[in-house]
Amino acid sequence: MREWFLEHFWITYAIIFILVSYVYNKVFRVGKLTIPKAILVYVLIAMGSYMLMIFQALGLPIVLSLAVAVFLMLIVRVRYFLEGRTKRKQDEQSASENR
Repeated sequence: MREWFLEHFWITYAIIFILVSYVYNKVFRVGKLTIPKAILVYVLIAMGSYMLMIFQALGLPIVLSLAVAVFLMLIVRVRYFLEGRTKRKQDEQSASENR
């Protein structure tokens, strides 16, 4: 797998950029940014992704680590969704019992 990432430099860079952008959007972004600020943020993410690409080429499992982080974030989102659905059902049941 490591050899494939080394052979396909730009695909690996795109994967890293997409994963880092996803993590930024789901974890660190608080509100909507103005267009110049958003451009600056994504330029900095692109520069940081290049640095992470260098670490990936040196043998660190950057893509795997980012994939695990995104997977854990998806698990948390599913958990919140299920908890919210259960809470809504409980609220509906308690509202119907109070009638």
